[in-house]
Amino acid sequence: MIELYLSKVTENSETETAGKMYARVSYKQSMDLHDMAHHMAEHNTAFSEGLIVGVLTDFVKCVREMVLNGNTVKVGNLAIFKATVESNGLEVLYDAQNDKVASATMGVLKEGDKTGAAVKTIKLLAQSTGDFTREELKKDVKLSWTDKTKAEIAAAKGDVNANANPNANQGGSTQGGDNQGGDNQGGDNTGGGGNNQGGGDEW
Repeated sequence: MIELYLSKVTENSETETAGKMYARVSYKQSMDLHDMAHHMAEHNTAFSEGLIVGVLTDFVKCVREMVLNGNTVKVGNLAIFKATVESNGLEVLYDAQNDKVASATMGVLKEGDKTGAAVKTIKLLAQSTGDFTREELKKDVKLSWTDKTKAEIAAAKGDVNANANPNANQGGSTQGGDNQGGDNQGGDNTGGGGNNQGGGDEW
């Protein structure tokens, strides 16, 4: 169950979203490798928690190694991990006036530069796949308001007894709908020569 709360955009914002409320995810816990290993060990596995931690730790190191070698790593029904770049907009391959060439390096172009470092920065992209694609998640997700938001909705309705009856707010849950204006987990859209990898999360 994913719990949501409402976040209001400030009234003095100059965008069309000013004053509107948008659903956000209320995250319950941040889990590290040790937490995941403990959880996995409780699933009737023959492997100890310590062994699972070791395997996961080595897996993370190997994913990093493969990504930095220019490979993509697909973890079935989870995500495809890959490196992506944010690019500088180069006008020419070689600038004779300044004796500069386009280079496969990282940096920021100075004002007036027509060529130079091709890359601004590099990022890790996690692109959902299999059971974790957007369409698949929409089939399986169950959404609910946090208790605080339920109380706020009840107060807006003037229902002073809503807190005593947890089933009073039947309209508080949304099943699998798109979140308009919520967390944007889109791909790497860098513009100006960058990669546009839809559906991924930048880390």
